[in-house]
Amino acid sequence: MTTPKTSTGQTPFCLVYGTEVILPTEIISPIARYGLATTETNFVERARDLDMIDEVRDMVKLRMASHQQAVARSYNKNVHIITLAIGDLVLRKVFQNTMDTTAGKLGDTWEGPYLVNDIVGRGAYKLSTLDRIQIPRS
Repeated sequence: MTTPKTSTGQTPFCLVYGTEVILPTEIISPIARYGLATTETNFVERARDLDMIDEVRDMVKLRMASHQQAVARSYNKNVHIITLAIGDLVLRKVFQNTMDTTAGKLGDTWEGPYLVNDIVGRGAYKLSTLDRIQIPRS
């Protein structure tokens, strides 16, 4: 609650209530941050915080968009697009619902080889066995 998030630069409490959180221990043992505060200065600062909350939230939106772009750039830099052509041989990943239940942990994780018959969409292909038998829902 009191730690600013990396993506927003603000604490969740500040985004909801428009001011920084004051912990009970900070009230009991006076520190320089709150030791000189009076009721009048508190009202003035609270009014200023409430006036500025829309600007703070707008800045948070910009910072979140920038952070999301940086994360996407970092992720996409390691993604390598592989395009397959009709006639290529591929292996298909074995999922838990298609895995042989008696294989145990040393069971196969890939099955095939399969032949690419048709390009259905971006990264989607129709597969068949080497004997040209169509694989359903491939």
